Amino acid sequence: MLEDLNLTILLILIVFGFLAAFVDSVVGGGGLITLPALFFTGISPTAALATNKLASSIGSFTSSFMFLRSGRASRCEILFPLSFFGAMLGAYTVSFFDPNVLKPLMLIMLAIIAVYTLMKKDWGSVTQMKHFSTSTALLFAGIIAFIGFYDGFLGPGTGSFLMFALLWRGFDFLQAAGNAKVLNFGSNFAALLMFMMLGEVLFVYGLIMGAAQIVGSIVGSRFAMKRGSGYVRILFIVVTVSLLAKQSWDYISSL
Repeated sequence: MLEDLNLTILLILIVFGFLAAFVDSVVGGGGLITLPALFFTGISPTAALATNKLASSIGSFTSSFMFLRSGRASRCEILFPLSFFGAMLGAYTVSFFDPNVLKPLMLIMLAIIAVYTLMKKDWGSVTQMKHFSTSTALLFAGIIAFIGFYDGFLGPGTGSFLMFALLWRGFDFLQAAGNAKVLNFGSNFAALLMFMMLGEVLFVYGLIMGAAQIVGSIVGSRFAMKRGSGYVRILFIVVTVSLLAKQSWDYISSL
């Protein structure tokens, strides 16, 4: 791929990698930026998805480290394997089924998240960890595993779904963002491993975009921790609504 790399493609990978990581480090949704950028470089859709997982793994690892170091992602040890192995299963399953079968469900879930967050204005303003019964705790664990599966199988909206689940658990927006990034790193990395085994990852493009995502993740994470939960809530709503609008348009256009 080195012979195909020119200044235009290099700038696309760096600029859009940085912008995507800045947003993704807080509330997810970076794929809205990186995937169209990778498509624009002329690589195949499958290679774009696989290469995006490499860049996203680098970016999400960086933002996870930032949140962990600040103490705002300290309760995800038990949930991490659920997200990781769920994504592994999802990435494996996608070779047998059309991932578009989940799109209607994804659109409904994004719409519910957007409406609920807009209506419940004080939601996630402070941490209020709920006492879960055994059955509810198992349900919560199943939800995290399913979101991991979804990320490996399809992907768009994973950050929003993880944050919504963690907000339901009782985290404030900033802590939900931190823990969601750690879980999202697990699902990104698991899917990346599967794509690597399938030989679909373009390492040159992915590593260049990933390097830009390191910088974007550091800047975005620091900005979020400085601004607090109110800023994260606003960005969460903007990204979720944007994702819903784009995915709805893509789905309608494909009918």
